[in-house]
Amino acid sequence: MYHHLIQKAEHLLTQCQVCTVASVSETGFPRICVLMPLQTKGIKEFWFSTGASGTKMKHFKINNKAGVTFYYGGDSVTLTGYMEIITDKVVKEGLWQTYESFLSRHFIGGKTDPEYCVIHFIATEATIYIDGDFKTFAI
Repeated sequence: MYHHLIQKAEHLLTQCQVCTVASVSETGFPRICVLMPLQTKGIKEFWFSTGASGTKMKHFKINNKAGVTFYYGGDSVTLTGYMEIITDKVVKEGLWQTYESFLSRHFIGGKTDPEYCVIHFIATEATIYIDGDFKTFAI
């Protein structure tokens, strides 16, 4: 239904280095931070890396509702959905191999560093504003 807009959103994502990621705090408020997506599948799925003992991880363990936004040149895509914590060693090692130069700067213990954590965002709704076209829809 919104195929053309999703294609524009996917192109917009390729121009972005970072996304904002929102978790829900213990007091019910959004907590927003900036993360670089390691891998994406369209605008439906994103994989990020973060510290296992960080605040956002504490939030996602309690409430896995999440938001991701990316913005470039006046256009934006805001997604809501769910975050899952990846424990699969094959997935984590595969991402490590692909992004080792980036990840090794943050996790000095390498791919077995206990702080090395991968989270996977799955979008359920998109709000897209691109080229003056504004739509919100389920994905």
